[in-house]
Amino acid sequence: MTSFNEDTHPLPSNISELSARQDSLARTLQNAAQKGAIFILLAMLVVGFSAAQPAFINVVNLMSILQAVSVVAILGAGVTITLAVGGFDLSIGAVAASSVMAASYSMIVWGFGVYATLPIVLAFGAAVGLANAVLIVRLRVPDLLATLAMMFLLTGLQLIPTAGRSISSGLILPNGTTSTGAYDPHFLLIGRYSLFGTIPIPVIIMIIAAIMLFVLTENTRVGRLLFATGGNEVATRLAGASTARLKTMAYVISGTLASLGGIIIAARVGRGDVSSGASLLMDSVAAALIGFAVLGLRRPNVFGTVVGAIFVGILLNGLTMLNIPYYTQDFVKGVVLVGALALTYGLGRSRP
Repeated sequence: MTSFNEDTHPLPSNISELSARQDSLARTLQNAAQKGAIFILLAMLVVGFSAAQPAFINVVNLMSILQAVSVVAILGAGVTITLAVGGFDLSIGAVAASSVMAASYSMIVWGFGVYATLPIVLAFGAAVGLANAVLIVRLRVPDLLATLAMMFLLTGLQLIPTAGRSISSGLILPNGTTSTGAYDPHFLLIGRYSLFGTIPIPVIIMIIAAIMLFVLTENTRVGRLLFATGGNEVATRLAGASTARLKTMAYVISGTLASLGGIIIAARVGRGDVSSGASLLMDSVAAALIGFAVLGLRRPNVFGTVVGAIFVGILLNGLTMLNIPYYTQDFVKGVVLVGALALTYGLGRSRP
């Protein structure tokens, strides 16, 4: 039997050394819990829902969840970019809804095909983002007020061309004429086709957009300047960077992503519904804020936003499969958001 050797296994010289080791271990565990809290909660949700409803875990349902959250994740990524520069975009839901109407109007009323409709709608979103930037950067309007005003403007504007009607084939226009156009079948593939019969196209678009934005924000000089602008705009400007251009870029990206989300919705439902995008703002903001808790970063980040969107999607899908009343879902999302942020910032506090 091997004897205990005090030379190779020295005992703590005093109580303070033992206490220091305990504090170090506690800090390590606290840091690990902070970084992995959201993933632990996510795993608990998956296991719990799978145990209660075995159909939850099948591939078809999981892909359905990803397809459902793809638009939220894309819009949430736009919110994330504006948060990075110290701003906030409240108009994304209205931009997405207006893009649904614009895509529908382009094909059904004007008779355009997919190759004309896509650039028109994306340019519309970029133009709204640029308008937001002009209000915020040039006219010095606070970001919340500027984007809130834009939200109201777009919510009303999208109803005017059709006198408040949803857009579908045979739409009767305010001047009394009947539209003769229809949705381009190739456009509908964007929202309805699945690669290899398994992976929906919206999921692929979400992944591509997330990777591009992740690389931009985390691995380029521009990304570092975006976060520097949000952290200390004056210091960033004194360092030689154009904070006006950075903010403008952030809002243009946000508007373009919102219009991309609108395109996916239009391609999925096949009509211009005036009520589309009603909950997109709150869901995308929730995803972006839950993203603060991912890996304990405590800052806006695209990876965390995508994880946050998936987290909310899994939660709502599981509650639906368990026949939980729909009117409780917003409350549950609020509880999850508060809990995730409390875990992130509560566990991140310095130990006394």
